[in-house]
This record gives sequence, C-alpha cells and structure tokens, in this order.
Amino acid sequence: MDATTLGLLVGLIAIALLFDFLNGLHDAANSIATIVSTRVLPPRAAVFWAAFFNFIAFLFFGLHVAQTIGTGIIDPAIVGPRVIFAALMGAIAWNLITWWGGIPSSSSHALIGGLLGAGVAKAGALAIVWKGVLKTASAIFLSPAVGFLLALALVLAVSWIFVRRTPLAVDRTFRVLQFASASLYSLGHGGNDAQKTMGIIAGLLFAQGMLGETFFVPFWVVLSCQAAMAAGTMFGGWRIVRTMGSKITRLTPMQGFCAETGGAITLFAATGLGIPVSTTHTITGAIVGVGAARRVSAVRWNIASSIVVAWIVTLPAAALVSAGFYTLAGIALP
Repeated sequence: MDATTLGLLVGLIAIALLFDFLNGLHDAANSIATIVSTRVLPPRAAVFWAAFFNFIAFLFFGLHVAQTIGTGIIDPAIVGPRVIFAALMGAIAWNLITWWGGIPSSSSHALIGGLLGAGVAKAGALAIVWKGVLKTASAIFLSPAVGFLLALALVLAVSWIFVRRTPLAVDRTFRVLQFASASLYSLGHGGNDAQKTMGIIAGLLFAQGMLGETFFVPFWVVLSCQAAMAAGTMFGGWRIVRTMGSKITRLTPMQGFCAETGGAITLFAATGLGIPVSTTHTITGAIVGVGAARRVSAVRWNIASSIVVAWIVTLPAAALVSAGFYTLAGIALP
C-alpha cells in the first residue's frame, strides 16, 4: 500500500470516528434525558455516568450489529473510499443539522441512509442488500413500539406493586433504582450505536484487503469506536435533552425508571439479533409509553408527532445528501 492510499485510509477512519463522536454528542440525550429531567443526577454527572457505560458496552455484547452494517446494507464489493466518505459526510451533515435544531433524529438511520445514498449513486439499486435493509427498516417501526409497550407494562406493574406505598417512599426508592436503569440503557446505547461505526471502518478495511478473506472487526477498531462515542456523550446534547426530558411529557423517577428499563430491554434484544435500531426512536417510544400510562393527555402529541416526522425524513434526507457528496468526491477520490 502506497503512502497516498494509506493517508486516505487514515483520513477516512478519522472521519468515521468523528461521526461516532457526533453520534455520542447527538444521542447523549437518549441516555441521560430521563435521569436529568427527574433530577436524580445533575447534567454533568449524568453525562459522565452515561459515557462510562457507553465505553464498557463492548464487554457485554457480540459484534452482530457491526456485521450487519459492514456487509448487510450495501454490497461489500462496491465499497471503496469514495462510498465511505460520502456515506459518512451525508450522515454527519444531517446529524449536525438536526442537533442544531434540537431535533432528536436518528444517527443510526442517518448513517444507513448515507450508505444507501452513496451505494446507489455508485452502482444503482443493485448495490442494496435488501435483506439487511428490510430488517433495519422494520426496526424503524418496531423499536419505538416495543419500547412503548414495555414501558407502559412496567408502569402498570410497578404501580400495582407499590400501590400501598406513599408517593414520597416510591420517589425515594426509584431515585436509587434509576441509577441502575440509566446504566442499563447506556450499555444498550453504547452496544448498539458504537457498533455501527465499527462496521463502517471494518467494511472499509475489508474492501481494501486488509482483513483477509473473512470479515471481522479488529479489537483496536472496537476500542476506538467505544472511546469516540463515550467522548461525544461527555460533551452532551443539551438542546435535545430538553426535548426528550421534558417537552414530550413530565417524568417522575418511577416513570424514568420504567422508560429506561423498557428502552434497555429493547436495545439488548436488538443488539443480540444484530439489528441496528435507533436508540432515539426506542427511548422516545418508551417515554411516550410512560406518559400515556398516566393519561393520554399527559403526552404532548404535537411534539411527539414532529419527532416521528424527523424519523421518516432522516433516511431519505441523509441518502440525498450522501449522493451529493459522492458526486462531489469524484473529483478527488476513486
């Protein structure tokens, strides 16, 4: 490998890690919004708490999501520096736009949209691995629904179990338990989201012949991606925290516990199955679920509906931006 190719590879890996950092920044709200809005932890302590569990997530999960991203969205045979660059830039651009607007869109689907946009720009519809795309697309609808139902069921179960306890006693109990639920959600977030960037980097290395004939994720890639996401989480996404933590519905510590636990169970299951779900979708569905358990009017449905619109728009918007970057990158990249 000549110096130019090596330099290009290093540059693309750096951009991928930048995306991972921005993913942590953009999605910090997913991990900490409930524990901050219930005043169990102040914002700064909450982001350090979440960042720690984001980082150690690789100790608890396999790398099935990375496998899906690396080989199951677009055909690995068409992957090259130009495709990866365009995919990452499309996802980064959309993440920055939505972060600036305080819109809790999906970094996951921005990245998948970026891959699809760049892949189709290069090779047309033949670039798409439909099995992986359909599995991921189904999760757009299933993950928030599952989060909603689990959180709703947990609220009802907990309310029945603690029916004879005073509100003050319940509040004190769940202020402690919310440390555990926030930790579990941050593990699920780090386990699912960081693997998406691992899949991008490993896919690039595989396309360049640096992994041999079998796709795998080198350990240095695992550590780099977990560290980049944790660092992004520590910087926090305060605009989105406000939307997730208080604009959709007001939360008590018990409701925060149920939302985080419902979301964590959903993420653990998806990560085990290798499905790259949106952590934003999942926690939003769970928060709406606990709000609806109190009463339907407790949910600000206009805010929730605007978030749903952002979910729908994200994948095609990121794909279009990525296709534009692919065209522009033709001047300099193969």
